[in-house]
Amino acid sequence: MRKRNPSLIGIVARRIIAFSLLAMVLQIGVVFADYWFDDDKLSVLMLQQETETLARAITTQDGLLRYKPGHELRERYLELDGRAGAIYVRVRTASGSVLFSNCTTQCAEHFLPLSVNAPSFWKRLIEPGKPFSVAGGQSFERNGESVLVELAILKDPNGFMYAALLHEMFDSMIVPMTLMFCLVIGATIWSIRSALTPVAMAVTAADAIDPRDSGARLPITRMPQEIERLVSAVNRLLARVADLVQSQKVFSSSIAHEIRTPVSIAKMELSRIDDPRARNAERDLDALTHILEQLTSLARADAVDPSAYQWASLSEIGAEVAQTTAPFVFDHEKSIEFVDHPTTPVTVIPALVENMLRNLIENAVKHNPPGTRIVLTCGPGPQVCVEDDGKGLVDLPEHNADLGYVKRSGQLGLGMKIVHRIAELHKARISIDTEPDRGTKITIDFAAAA
Repeated sequence: MRKRNPSLIGIVARRIIAFSLLAMVLQIGVVFADYWFDDDKLSVLMLQQETETLARAITTQDGLLRYKPGHELRERYLELDGRAGAIYVRVRTASGSVLFSNCTTQCAEHFLPLSVNAPSFWKRLIEPGKPFSVAGGQSFERNGESVLVELAILKDPNGFMYAALLHEMFDSMIVPMTLMFCLVIGATIWSIRSALTPVAMAVTAADAIDPRDSGARLPITRMPQEIERLVSAVNRLLARVADLVQSQKVFSSSIAHEIRTPVSIAKMELSRIDDPRARNAERDLDALTHILEQLTSLARADAVDPSAYQWASLSEIGAEVAQTTAPFVFDHEKSIEFVDHPTTPVTVIPALVENMLRNLIENAVKHNPPGTRIVLTCGPGPQVCVEDDGKGLVDLPEHNADLGYVKRSGQLGLGMKIVHRIAELHKARISIDTEPDRGTKITIDFAAAA
């Protein structure tokens, strides 16, 4: 099974995803390096985020400010469980009233004096290097009063620095870049689909091209320039193919017409010669004439004008063919019978359907012994059937579709080639039921033309 080619949208989408992820990784690396190598910026970011977290526990009770840290805050800031380093927290009002503190002398050592008015933000370095040892505070408005949350971190026992880095990259990089990535890939897919809509129309038009229409071309309206050049090249190819096909049609039709006259003259001259060899030559000329007629029929089938299709009755066509071929059948010591069942009108080219039935009857006559009974049946419904009780088909032409196929009987398989070509023009389905010494039944279903 042939592997399907990837779609253009899939190719572009995968590349956008790959390069977007690469851009995200590079940008995250740049942001990480920017903060990691700037201790002052990173420590400020850490203190701001941690004091905001601590400020969530500031509440108001009976009009008074209270600070009640819950289990999560105590576990994060106050309960170190013997880890190296220390964390000191103090929450006070602008007037110097302490709402919460977990330190005594350490608070006096690391924090601002209570007599100093609470600033909006302050920070000082306790010890240089990582893990951070810094102290700082940030003011928050609660119930119309300023509350200063102060935090001293020694040796960063809980990894606040890394949490601040992750938080900053997530908020400032990952979320906005993900949104941008989704918008970009969505806009790209929409743009590609819009650009390929004319291409899909061209594909539909290509599938609908009638090979008999020499003027059929693919549309190039609203196509991107790159694809328009390809479609224009295909249209030029269609024009060259149409010229070639037309030349072949003219050649096959002309040669059959031009040869018919000298063959007739040769037969006339041979008829005046009383010699067995003259009779053999006449038979050879008859065979040549028959082949030329078949070639002409095949060329005519390839040069059909779409406007030639019309509503017709299969029963009327079958009756006409049975009547005109009866003398030929009787001359070869066979019999023919016409059976008419109710048929439905179909859109066909009557002359070609007559040609098809005539070829089937001629094949049944030529390839079966004397006494063979041939039955032409029309219906029921949009179908015709030619059946005989002869020796059955020795060669099935559908297995050898080449025009030059020579059957084991030594004859060209043009009759069935014409039948298949005419059936193809009418989108008819051919079924062949044959058995040695039990005859052949060929049914042609015109349901698609009904």
